[in-house]
Amino acid sequence: MAFTAWLVHLYTASGIVFAFLAARAFIEFDYRTGFFWLWVQILIDATDGLLARRLRVRERIPWFDGAKLDDVTDYLTYVFVPALFVWRGALVPNAWVLTVVAAMLLSSAYGFNRTDAKTSDHFFTGFPSYWNVVTFYLLLARWPSEVNAAILTVFAVLVFVPIRYVYPSRTPAWSVITNVAGAIWAGLMLLMLWQYPAVSDLAFWVSFAYPAYYFLMSFALHVRLIRL
Repeated sequence: MAFTAWLVHLYTASGIVFAFLAARAFIEFDYRTGFFWLWVQILIDATDGLLARRLRVRERIPWFDGAKLDDVTDYLTYVFVPALFVWRGALVPNAWVLTVVAAMLLSSAYGFNRTDAKTSDHFFTGFPSYWNVVTFYLLLARWPSEVNAAILTVFAVLVFVPIRYVYPSRTPAWSVITNVAGAIWAGLMLLMLWQYPAVSDLAFWVSFAYPAYYFLMSFALHVRLIRL
């Protein structure tokens, strides 16, 4: 039924509302609430594609581009709102804010519009603009603002480096491990949100296991694909 297909599109589009709620929270200096809404959107983004495929949404509403809707939502929640937080949360030196934010916004605009941004064998090309995750860790780490600026700049550069990164919900290699570990990591992220601002060192450092696994597996698979 077209009705259920529209419900899936509405589920995806709800991320735009959560982007607004996160932006409002950040502007009001309520960082915990802001990142909670971004966490909710990650959950939606991790599941809406599966629902769309199971319910054959593209077949039922062929004239409506769900992929474009997903990209619009993702750009807002993974890029624009985290960039807003970099400014509001004073993550980088004030003199560098516009430069760093522009690097985030423009590099990701490039990344989102590559024709091979999502490859046919289900990888992302270039750093997949996980700015919501990066900025959350920088908030918790409380490193010097100059260090934050350097880290954000490096990730902006990585958007242009055509390394293939794992698409967690679709890359077939090690998919079960990736998704189970991702679910555990999401729980740790929620725990740290609940603990904020007094986040335990144990939770913080243990949570790094999944990003480390993600990057290492992405690079290993990229090298293997090059050699084929």
